[in-house]
Amino acid sequence: MGKSSGEDDNMADAVDWDSEIINIVRKYALQNAVEYDGAGQSGSVLGRILGERPDLRSKARELKQLVEIEVNDANEMAQNKGITEVRELLESISPEALNRQKQVKKTGLKDLPNAVNGNVVLRFAPNPNGPLTLGHARGVTINSEYAKNYDGKVVLRFDDTDSKVKPPLRDAYTWIEEDYKWLTGKEPDIIVRASERMEIYMKYAKKMLNEGFGYVCKCSAENFKKLRDNSKECPCRMKDPKENLSDWNEMISGLLSEGMAVVRVKTDMNLPNPALRDWPALRIQHTPHPMVGDKYKVWPLLDFQSAIEDYEQGVTHIIRGKDLMDSTRKQTLLYNHFGWEYPETLYWGRVKIHEFGSFSTSGMRGEIENKNYSGWDDPRLPTLRALRRRGFDSDAMRDFWIDLGLTQKDISVSLQTIESFNSSKIDSKCERRVFVRNPQIIRLDENNVEIERKLVLNKHPLNEIKGHREWDLEDLDIYIESTDLGANEIRLKDFADVEIQDSVGIIQSIDRTDKRKIIHWLPKTIAKKAILTIPKGNEIIIQEGMMEDIEIMKNSIVQLERVGYAKIESNNDDVVKLLWLHG
Repeated sequence: MGKSSGEDDNMADAVDWDSEIINIVRKYALQNAVEYDGAGQSGSVLGRILGERPDLRSKARELKQLVEIEVNDANEMAQNKGITEVRELLESISPEALNRQKQVKKTGLKDLPNAVNGNVVLRFAPNPNGPLTLGHARGVTINSEYAKNYDGKVVLRFDDTDSKVKPPLRDAYTWIEEDYKWLTGKEPDIIVRASERMEIYMKYAKKMLNEGFGYVCKCSAENFKKLRDNSKECPCRMKDPKENLSDWNEMISGLLSEGMAVVRVKTDMNLPNPALRDWPALRIQHTPHPMVGDKYKVWPLLDFQSAIEDYEQGVTHIIRGKDLMDSTRKQTLLYNHFGWEYPETLYWGRVKIHEFGSFSTSGMRGEIENKNYSGWDDPRLPTLRALRRRGFDSDAMRDFWIDLGLTQKDISVSLQTIESFNSSKIDSKCERRVFVRNPQIIRLDENNVEIERKLVLNKHPLNEIKGHREWDLEDLDIYIESTDLGANEIRLKDFADVEIQDSVGIIQSIDRTDKRKIIHWLPKTIAKKAILTIPKGNEIIIQEGMMEDIEIMKNSIVQLERVGYAKIESNNDDVVKLLWLHG
């Protein structure tokens, strides 16, 4: 850990901590580093210590300084020497601590209100103006999980009735179905395209006009807003059904231009919220639709179309963002007119992923069309296609959203949180490989030290993947990273202590003799040129190097030692192309 019982140069001595407390702190720091793969957190460690020693709570502030030092040391040891060495040190200090199980947090979703097993119907309703994003994954996960828990169904509904502001993309229908299947492991129970069901919406619009709880309004948007905000009725409101139907026929026949008329749902002009007063249900839209062309001149607005479709599909529960509470109120008023019972509705707050805060589907579409991104699977984008390409695990994605659950609180999280869920899923399945960046050749000098000519390494440090990699050391030319040349004395991981003199590595000992820096390295005989592509913010970083040429399989994910997880995108005769997943 960079410190032993004989070392007295740490913070412990500066504040006169006794050896018992130092050992407790060290134990929990090592334990945390093992559990979280070299990403231990001082807050977690401090909590464990105070749980064992509540008498130290009065000194928590001072204790935190020692904890931070020990946690940093433990994490550094894990990253530089590997988790195996951390485990071995912990076992020597406190064997029982090695067997501690991570605290099991209550997971899963709260019960659906008034849900009857076998009768639950939910829906996920994206606009197909692009593929699904990380944000959409929440809706897919939560709805499909509830459907599984209650032996229910999920309707995948394409809300594609806006051909002007957010026009559908033909390919997006297929992409979304693929994304849904990837994330849930199954096809949607029902697939509905709103654009194919226009006659249904027209039928209900005509029924509204016939029965007098809807009307055709020809007021300008500006004039209607003035009247609405002052709780005054517009002149169109009192027209009889016959006149409304005549105006309706003008709308659907194309005689009226866009903006000349809308169909409104008659509510109450004295409702406290102006947005609910006689809200618009259908409007004139002459822009051809990419799927059905110019067949229809009148299209439903989302609040109307969604409400009708929820009724038609027998939706029992709606889960939506709290920013759509007004939609619930509007649709409830419409349901009351028709004599229907509105579904149970649950809300969630906004979740902001720090790294992807400014992206929108419409914005991404424009950037792709302008060639600023290579496509919807560009690794810098928060689309599921991009995250799949990088190698994210679908179960990890689901676990993240289920763990977050349903809360109306707005939350801001880092992508690293999702990455930690992903690490827990993939680590045991990822073989280790060496990737030496910006490589420099040095020649090893045996220096009369007896060495093995074959080095046998585990495919996985904890042997969770059976099998070994064999390195041939008959040729003593090796690659190390150029940044490691600055150290005179280094240890080649899993091999030998070396002193570097003029690009020659003089072997000093096979056994580790001191605390010199441990580096990764690669024999020239098994090295192959590799290029690692790393998305970072809006940039693409390219790192060139040499990779361990052993069982390099396309589309597999490996952990590059001291670098991170990466997906092998291609492997040809000349070069291996790797795509960064995460650290």
